[in-house]
Amino acid sequence: MHWDKLKKEHYFADPVEHVVSSTIFPTKEYDTLYENQNNFNHTTWKEFDAKYRTGFEHKDDITQIDFEKEIIALWFFRERSDNNSQPDINVAGKKIRYHQNKFLLTSCKDITIEEQKRKYIRRPCIQLDISKAKYEQIIERFK
Repeated sequence: MHWDKLKKEHYFADPVEHVVSSTIFPTKEYDTLYENQNNFNHTTWKEFDAKYRTGFEHKDDITQIDFEKEIIALWFFRERSDNNSQPDINVAGKKIRYHQNKFLLTSCKDITIEEQKRKYIRRPCIQLDISKAKYEQIIERFK
């Protein structure tokens, strides 16, 4: 992953430690993966998997997050036609907007999805497999 693109302003200690960024992946690379998000056998996803060697799962909806994972690492794939129904991801009281190509990293499990009045049919995301050691290595850069 492009963790080196994270900057100090992407790190937040309050109310819990977390990282939020929209600058990890170049838009062009994100767009190619986005266009093929329904076909994980496509060359673009195979190349992504081979290049970064980070396990991941596609979630059709943000509410399907696997909280059994030690670290919550989400990459939002908001639908382009979803103009005004993005939910807020509430991380221990802090609201984070669900936007395309945004990453959220945290060890916090106090996460809820706050729905808007109009819910879009599909709100996909990728949940990455990040080890606690890797997460701590990322966070350590900002302390």
